[in-house]
Amino acid sequence: MNLIDKTVLTVACSAFIPLCSVAQRPVLKYNRDGAFKIVQFTDLHFKKNVAASNAALECIHTILDKESPDLVIFTGDLIYAPPADEALLAVLDPVISRKIPYAVTWGNHDDEQGMNRSDLQKIVESQPYNCGFTAEGVTGKSNFVLRVESSRSDKIENILYCFDSNAYASDPNVKGYDWIKADQIAWYRSQNAYFKDLNGDKPIPALAFYHIPVPEFSIAAKDESAKLLGYRMERSCPPNLNSGLFTAMFQGGDVMGHFVGHDHDNDYAVYWKGVLLAYGRFSGGKTEYYNLPVTNGARVIQLQEGKRDFKTYIRQTDGKVMHEINYPGDFKKK
Repeated sequence: MNLIDKTVLTVACSAFIPLCSVAQRPVLKYNRDGAFKIVQFTDLHFKKNVAASNAALECIHTILDKESPDLVIFTGDLIYAPPADEALLAVLDPVISRKIPYAVTWGNHDDEQGMNRSDLQKIVESQPYNCGFTAEGVTGKSNFVLRVESSRSDKIENILYCFDSNAYASDPNVKGYDWIKADQIAWYRSQNAYFKDLNGDKPIPALAFYHIPVPEFSIAAKDESAKLLGYRMERSCPPNLNSGLFTAMFQGGDVMGHFVGHDHDNDYAVYWKGVLLAYGRFSGGKTEYYNLPVTNGARVIQLQEGKRDFKTYIRQTDGKVMHEINYPGDFKKK
């Protein structure tokens, strides 16, 4: 971890126009060894002053100490009871106190605790080391692009797309969870085209992070020819409509992997159409359901400078590493 890189601030953020000067954020850069590590925490379901939530904070502290990441991404359902502002700050504190850059994408429960998404996002954007400044004019409050720069220059090596996957379907003809909207997908396409143009008409290797899985997570897991690693102990709970995010990213040619949460008893990763679809490990305590026969933890993603690949694994709170995957090498025919 390059601490100097972490504390340098720049006036830049990713909105509908890829660059704008509305707030400060850390510069994300590969370290001198050409590595960049992301830790994904998901579904903490934190309740302030509730003993069961101590496990969530213990998970965050333990994983950060073991992994020393360059970036933390929270993929939704951070908080599960009011006061929402105090609970949110309690979750962010272990990251902020270590001066680690971080970003937050919202889940379907975060805005049920007495504060709406807009107000929660304002809290996040007011805190030091936050990287995620929401794109204006796009559905949701946690749509943004993070850029990971070269260790030697300001060349963009990787793009991290973060989405607000919304909450519940509002159309009376559709039950269940909401879907990523058409304008969000159009926003992705504009970002993809912009960065591709910057890179000599070549896609920049990218990852995507959001809370509710797209339908392809379920489709792939049911396909007997798909390679799957990890626990699948409940059915995926995607929206009942497929709005086309996976297809747009497949066509865009840049996204190597999608990383989600939402389904607490899943932490599997499945290879689908050349793309890795991966759940994070449930990071919370017994404030919500959790039936995996192992401890809580987090997903870790390790990028390598100049390469279109990555390594990912589950780091448990007890220190064990599980389900290690090298993308795409582990899926290529020998």
